[in-house]
Amino acid sequence: FYDTSGIDASASTNEVRTASGSNYYYDGGTTTTPSVTEDADSVTTDGDYTVYKWTDTGSTGSYNTNTTQDHEYLIVAGGGSGGYGNGGGGGAGGYLTATGLSLTGGNTYTVTVGAGGAPRTGSDGVGNVGNNSILSGTGISTLTSGGGGYGSNGSAAAGAGGSGGGSGYQGGTAGTATGVGTGNAGATQSTGSPQYGAGGGGGAGAAGTAGTNAGGGDGGVGLSNDITGSAVFYAGGGGGAANTSTSASGNGGNGGGGDGQVSGDGGTAAAASADANTGGGGGGVQGSISSGTGGSGVVILRRLTAITTSGGNLTLQSTD
Repeated sequence: FYDTSGIDASASTNEVRTASGSNYYYDGGTTTTPSVTEDADSVTTDGDYTVYKWTDTGSTGSYNTNTTQDHEYLIVAGGGSGGYGNGGGGGAGGYLTATGLSLTGGNTYTVTVGAGGAPRTGSDGVGNVGNNSILSGTGISTLTSGGGGYGSNGSAAAGAGGSGGGSGYQGGTAGTATGVGTGNAGATQSTGSPQYGAGGGGGAGAAGTAGTNAGGGDGGVGLSNDITGSAVFYAGGGGGAANTSTSASGNGGNGGGGDGQVSGDGGTAAAASADANTGGGGGGVQGSISSGTGGSGVVILRRLTAITTSGGNLTLQSTD
């Protein structure tokens, strides 16, 4: 059959249509629609797939299917916050994704979404690390995406994490990428005198860039993922701050990273903060504003809405 016009589907049983080029073939089979119990913050469909998305950092979530089935997943941890006082950008949260994760029917799986690192307020200092995002349960190895490292200030070392934080303006070491998930290192401060530019935080797709005497370094770019049906960037690093004598702070990496800010040049803590549910790193700041908050993480599962199994008896009725 070249199309479906010759088949009376209402009078046929166990017909499963398979396309091969422009031709269609019919095979005996059955279609099963799994029953899922979950508390996802959003449930959407994308063609033949159902997508479950958790964004709430305040409590753990759950997922239970009555049918063993392969899933695609994306697990992004919370990003680290930026440093305060010519501060480096925060590192992005770890980025973990794959297909073919078999979740067993009857088992309940626990979902934890990591919060972003809290901002540094009140006085010069380093930021805070982001929190891990986790998928766990019987029958699978626990999947943990590591929280992003904090941005530093002065000569303090930046934090390690899913992606590392950027260093401050006085020679501290950049943070390294550690743990499970894709991540990159943060960047160092500018070299030479006066060393005003702090380094950018690392992103899932690239390391942060170094600061310069003219300004802060940019956060590393994140990675694009279309698990929801549309391409979205996640896990961009935070930008490093410049000195008050210049407005050239670093930009946050594509993927939710916050921009570096200088309060004397009109910078704000809101602009330094990373976007929610991206795992982006917060921007570093200079002046009287708090450093950029790390972006909260996200956990997403995607599965076929219906499972078709070939084999078995077939009754195929034509329209004649």
